[in-house]
Amino acid sequence: MGTQYTEISDNHKNFIAQQKIFFVATAADGRVNLSPKGMDSFRVIDANRVIWLNMTGSGNETSAHVQQNPRMTIMFSAFEGNPLILRLYGNARVVHQNDSDWNDLFSHFDPIPGFRQIFDCQVDLVQASCGMSVPFYDYVEEREQLTSHSIKKGEQGIKDYWRDKNQFSIDGQPTHIVDKNLKPEKTS
Repeated sequence: MGTQYTEISDNHKNFIAQQKIFFVATAADGRVNLSPKGMDSFRVIDANRVIWLNMTGSGNETSAHVQQNPRMTIMFSAFEGNPLILRLYGNARVVHQNDSDWNDLFSHFDPIPGFRQIFDCQVDLVQASCGMSVPFYDYVEEREQLTSHSIKKGEQGIKDYWRDKNQFSIDGQPTHIVDKNLKPEKTS
C-alpha cells in the first residue's frame, strides 16, 4: 500500500502539472470504465478539488457512470524521472454546458475544439505509490487527430455526433448529453 494523504500537496500538484496523460476510472451497475486522457485538460482547483475538460469521443461512459455513482479514481504515472504513481480518489459530478456553473469552470481552460463536458471531482484521498515497475516512455508530441476531426465536423457536426453516439453508455445507461448540453430547438 502506498502513502495516503487527505489532500493534494504542492508536490503532488507540481507532479500533476508535468504529466501528459492521466487515467480516469468509474463504475456504475455495468462495466468498469478506464479511460486515458490527454491534451491540456486537467486543473487542480484546490487541495481537494480537481476538474477536467472532457472531449467528444466514441463513448461517454464516464458521464453515464458518474450520474449513477459519483465515485471516481484519477491516476497519474511517471513515465520519466523518478518513479511515482499518484491516485486521486473522490466523488465527481458531470457539468454540462447548460448548468449554471459551466462558465465559471470552463474559464479555467483554453477552449479545445470538440469539448463536451467538465468533470468536477471532490478528492477525499490521495495515494502515492512507488511505480518502480512502470517502464520509461518518451513523450514525443500531442496527437492532433481529435482536434482536426472536431474542427472538420464543426459545432453542428459535433452536436449531431452526440445525438448519434454519446447518449448512452455501452450498458445502456443515459448520459444526458443532448438534454443538458443543447439548447432546446425552437418550434414555430
